[in-house]
Amino acid sequence: MRKFKLMTVRNERQFRACTGLSQKEFDLILPEFAKCLQLAQQQRYQKHRLQRQRKPGGGRKGALSSPDLKLFFILFYLKNYPTFDVLGCLFDLSPAKAQENFVKFMPILKQAEKRLHILPHRHFKPANTDKQPIDNHQKIIIDATERPCCRPHHARKQKHYFSGKKRHHTLKNTVIGDSNKGIPVVGPTVAGSRHDYALLKEELDPQQPGLSTVEAWVDLGYQGIKDHYPSFHKIYIPHKKPRRSKANQCSALTPQQKRENRAISRVRVGVEHLIGDLKIFQILTNRFRNHFHNMADQVILLVAGLCNLKNNYAVQ
Repeated sequence: MRKFKLMTVRNERQFRACTGLSQKEFDLILPEFAKCLQLAQQQRYQKHRLQRQRKPGGGRKGALSSPDLKLFFILFYLKNYPTFDVLGCLFDLSPAKAQENFVKFMPILKQAEKRLHILPHRHFKPANTDKQPIDNHQKIIIDATERPCCRPHHARKQKHYFSGKKRHHTLKNTVIGDSNKGIPVVGPTVAGSRHDYALLKEELDPQQPGLSTVEAWVDLGYQGIKDHYPSFHKIYIPHKKPRRSKANQCSALTPQQKRENRAISRVRVGVEHLIGDLKIFQILTNRFRNHFHNMADQVILLVAGLCNLKNNYAVQ
């Protein structure tokens, strides 16, 4: 049993429901979070030391007094995504202070994930071929994920963020998984009306060196990738069912094509499972309400790092 302020977590099941992590995973990231927190406090003291009237540690103690309580606070928000009124009620804070603490602890959690080598990159970087055998090609699975957001007030922005696939306003990110059940890359956050393949072409340069050692697995949303990315070692994309016409009366796939599609799906399902791990955190499932600058982009990056921690994956 572990007690966090007004909440008592009685068992492992409740701990996962509150934080999205097991107690073992929580204890793994806690020391790095505490070090980053102490470093941030020292930097803040050095910046304002001429205006301070007390030594470090002086003054009234805050409601979130220990590093484990601060880490539990931000993980609880990411996992359950309550309003700041509810969050403040649970941790004995005012809504404004709850919001302030979340914004303050986000970069500290990001730095802790970076030190643990679980924070994903923003753009794909092929692995160093000098450290890998020639026959061992890097396998990546590319897909995009959408999450709901608030409806913009401006009519032009409404059209820009409206997703025809989801039928509501969304945010979109490219997610690249690999064969080791990890998320090495999470692309920048864009409006939900953007097409998956158009987004990939902006984020990944076809002339980028090192792609000749990479095998890419994609879905039918990336039609044309073989023509635009000839530098990949190999691209696996399912066969598309042909349209029925006068010249082609049979619109079904051949048995061989169906077998190949099933084989590709067995590999591609890995990235679907990774996206499912992301969506365990309610901040990526419920309608995103925060309007801070760049907050939506940082949130999915932090959650992807937590998923890498759960899957015991180190970002190279």
